[in-house]
Amino acid sequence: MTSRSLPQIDFRSDTVTRPDDVMRQAMAKAEVGDNVLDGDPTVGALEQRAAKLLGMPAALWTPTGTMANLIALSIHLQRGDRFLAPRGSHVITDELGSAAWLAGGMPEPLEHDAGPGRPTPETLSAAIGVPRGPYYALHTPLLCLENTHNTAGGAVTPPDEHAQLVAVAKEAGLTVHLDGARIWHASVALGIPPAALTVGVDTVSACFSKGLGAPVGSVVAGSAEFVEKGRRMRQMLGGGIRQGGVLAAACMVALDRIGDLAETHENATRLAAGLAEHGWEVNTPETNIVQVAAPDLEGRLAWLAGLGILTLPSSGRIRFVAHRDLSAADIEETLHRVKTGG
Repeated sequence: MTSRSLPQIDFRSDTVTRPDDVMRQAMAKAEVGDNVLDGDPTVGALEQRAAKLLGMPAALWTPTGTMANLIALSIHLQRGDRFLAPRGSHVITDELGSAAWLAGGMPEPLEHDAGPGRPTPETLSAAIGVPRGPYYALHTPLLCLENTHNTAGGAVTPPDEHAQLVAVAKEAGLTVHLDGARIWHASVALGIPPAALTVGVDTVSACFSKGLGAPVGSVVAGSAEFVEKGRRMRQMLGGGIRQGGVLAAACMVALDRIGDLAETHENATRLAAGLAEHGWEVNTPETNIVQVAAPDLEGRLAWLAGLGILTLPSSGRIRFVAHRDLSAADIEETLHRVKTGG
């Protein structure tokens, strides 16, 4: 078999998964209603379940994680405000500038001097400066954290470091939003409930299509007052999905599978070890993302694609993302192709 005819192994993202028969059946049988007019019962049940898991009073379903984050930033910021976030955060690099264009905020990145994906409390404090100075001074009302941090290789922020950053922000009067698109991964990696990773934050987003296998869907959670405001903002942004229960049903099945993420972490660790044995410079994955240094990034990406191994660049490296549609056998086949050139 030539490399051109090899079956593709898709490591581009954990969003490439497809709903299995169990999930499709749940979608087909979902109880639904008009979620804009009267509320959809399945969407409502999902929101209640997600809020409890995340340790928040209420939650709002959204079609995408980008919309979830944008709703939070739009409520927390006024035009011309500055917000702080670790360098490479999704809200800065991967949401097409919507934080500035639509929410009206100016991002300032924080360096990862405490470890991958997270700043030290001292760096945060220095960046905050005087959050509410004279009327003509720049205002900084918001800190955005990310756990896990995608472009830092799926890095996890442990509860103690999270608490220190939140404490600094709160002491200065800042609101805290947590982009928890992959918070389920952090929870499984640390062996603690997701709610243990949201302590002290005002709002949190979480995704069902990254790793958990749902075809679409996120939530943004916070106080009941925040969710009430968020529902209006969601409508403004075109997120007023009608019979959303068809999609929410898939998200409910996804939540049943949080424990399955441990297998994707094991596969990522196995892949990283095998690539390292082959002489590649590889990070030690904390969750399901493996990053590989490559002197000729475009050339190496093309070489892998020629072997039927699909990857993407991230932070100047090649990113492999293990997910539920890739088995341990797929990992071994990937390593075999890399070592033999096809």
